[in-house]
Parts: sequence; structure tokens; C-alpha cells
Amino acid sequence: MHSDGHIESIYPDLIETGVNALNSQLFCMDMEKLSNQYKGKITFWGEIDRQHVLPSPNPETGRQAVREVAKHLYDPKGGLIAQFEFGPGANPATAMAILDEWERVR
Repeated sequence: MHSDGHIESIYPDLIETGVNALNSQLFCMDMEKLSNQYKGKITFWGEIDRQHVLPSPNPETGRQAVREVAKHLYDPKGGLIAQFEFGPGANPATAMAILDEWERVR
């Protein structure tokens, strides 16, 4: 399932209805809270922020974004789909840094 915006309050309802993977805008919500309440109950299919992170001229911004998602939501047993949209406005160097950083997550 996919939803944009700050949908933290409906996560419990989505889980209860059987949604098992959710593509949501993680960067507009509290990832630590999402982790504490829903990690292990749903697969986070979160995009790297395409409004602020992907257009950044600093590739380190992309690397830090991946580290933030991984810190809160990654579990070697599963539960996280790494994904981002490389569309208009995205900085290629930042996109490559994001891909590189996901390779380092273990």
C-alpha cells in the first residue's frame, strides 16, 4: 500500500486490516516512534525524501538519510524495503551516494 503525508495515526488501523507493507513518507513522521510502535508488525517501504534529500547538492545528505532510516527501521530479519525515486530534480551524485550507503547497511 502507498500513502503520502503524515499518516502515523492510521498505522494501527492499517496493520489491523492486514496491510503488511506500507510505502509512506517516513521523513515527515517520527521514525523513532514508528520503530518503537510498529517495527516487526509491518514492512516499512519508505522512500528517501525527494523534496529535500534527493535534490541536495551534498551527497552526504543522502548518506545521512539512509543511516537515519536504517538506524530506526532496519532489521536483518526483514521489515524494510529500501527505495527512492530518481526523478526530475534529483541530484545524480546524491542518488549514487544513497545507493552506495544502502549497500553498506548490514
